[in-house]
Amino acid sequence: MPARALMVLGTASHVGKSLLTAGLCRIFRQNGWRVAPFKAQNMALNSAATPDGGEIGRAQALQAEACELAPTTDMNPILIKPSSDQTAQYVVQGKVWRNLTARDYFSFRVRELFPRVLESYTRLAEQFDLIVLEGAGSPAEINLRDYDIVNMRMAHAANAACLLVGDIDRGGVFASLVGTLVLLDEADRARIRGTVINKFRGDRKLLEPGLAMLEAHTQRPCVGVVPYLPNLKLDEEDSVALEDRQTPARIWKSLPNTPERPLRIGVIALPWMSNFTDFDALAAEPSVALAFLERPEDVAAADVIILPGTKQTLHDLRYLRERGFVPPLLAHARTRPLVGICGGMQILGQRIEDPTGAEGGGWDEGLGCLPIVTVLRSRKWTTPATGRWRPPTLFGQPAPNLRAEGYEIHLGETVYAPGAEGLFDVVRATGEQVVDGAVSPDGRIIGTYLHGLFDDDNFRHHFIAAVRRMCHLSPAESLRSYRSERRQRLDDLAAALRTALDVTRIERWLAA
Repeated sequence: MPARALMVLGTASHVGKSLLTAGLCRIFRQNGWRVAPFKAQNMALNSAATPDGGEIGRAQALQAEACELAPTTDMNPILIKPSSDQTAQYVVQGKVWRNLTARDYFSFRVRELFPRVLESYTRLAEQFDLIVLEGAGSPAEINLRDYDIVNMRMAHAANAACLLVGDIDRGGVFASLVGTLVLLDEADRARIRGTVINKFRGDRKLLEPGLAMLEAHTQRPCVGVVPYLPNLKLDEEDSVALEDRQTPARIWKSLPNTPERPLRIGVIALPWMSNFTDFDALAAEPSVALAFLERPEDVAAADVIILPGTKQTLHDLRYLRERGFVPPLLAHARTRPLVGICGGMQILGQRIEDPTGAEGGGWDEGLGCLPIVTVLRSRKWTTPATGRWRPPTLFGQPAPNLRAEGYEIHLGETVYAPGAEGLFDVVRATGEQVVDGAVSPDGRIIGTYLHGLFDDDNFRHHFIAAVRRMCHLSPAESLRSYRSERRQRLDDLAAALRTALDVTRIERWLAA
């Protein structure tokens, strides 16, 4: 018997579809369903590596975690990673397929790619009782309806009961829910079984007249009003979530100038920053005040600077020069720690070359902080990995048997200058063993290809302790267990949704 299917659609992007899908996955798993997530097509620079060496959207990896599953490429068969305003890299079933303009992609996706989407969905549906699908953007993008493979076309293919979600926090929720249904054709509209209002703040009684009118207009039940849930600290799907990111003006100016104060970690807000969830675990630590830096003058106030991953390394290197970041970054590196993750490490090297046009072609001198040269290639490394720390110290502090778990997602081969030292001995999920990263001769500047290494509690705690001591700050009074707290956050999300949603009615739809 094929799996039952429930689909979470939204009236727009960033209305909360991804987290609602994760929460519903958790509820159904707790209720005894063998459940898996699925999103036919995702657009995000925030991605995750699967154990089989593929790449999917970070949100689907979180949803798999909610189901207590290892992520697979079938859960997100098409991942679109923008590389400019007009072009993107297309990852199909976990592997890079092509770089195309949006116009060219439209001519391919229904004819060539939807069959591959169905292949992935069918494999999942054969293994599980229930698939919880997530849509993208809005199903009522009437100019794109003929090319849609992620919303209603997928809903029909999966025979899915659909929930339509609107975000009341951004205003206009009743108009957006009603308007979306009006713009759908009759067959699509029939798939929508009920509506959900998300991110509600205030007195529920004041909302009741609107809910009654909504149900009258739509002829469908509103199966829940989900409250605004702050501080969930679960992965966001894409950079839209960075609109609310912390800035130095918001958090650093109020910090006391005492040895007990939080560590000021500054992440440079590169235009093409990818995998910004690398820093969620650091930001959750009470002994850390993490901010995203958009102005060169903010660099001087940071104890630690991190250059994050980027989808366009050469572009963002030139951005740093044009915006005046390079002098303060180099000044910072003379006395305080500087860290590069993936593309950020490549920027810290001596040179970046792109002979095959993997990111547009050309070359440029790096910042010269690490003794490496990067040659970008068309091959992409995507794999979970475990690293064993090579240097005897971390920022001057002993680092015996220090390890970190993370994942690689990168283009580029690192060529070491004579005498250069690697940072980790890495074992990839494939069993391959390689040297990763680099460290400056004075030990203050480090770089690695490992995303997610700060999610590793042991490594993060060592990192914080070493940097605080280097900056003459007192030891952290408390440290978080991020991984166990993450499981609890998923349970908390599920508990909140159980209270807010009519889960019994939704399960009846699945049994029909």
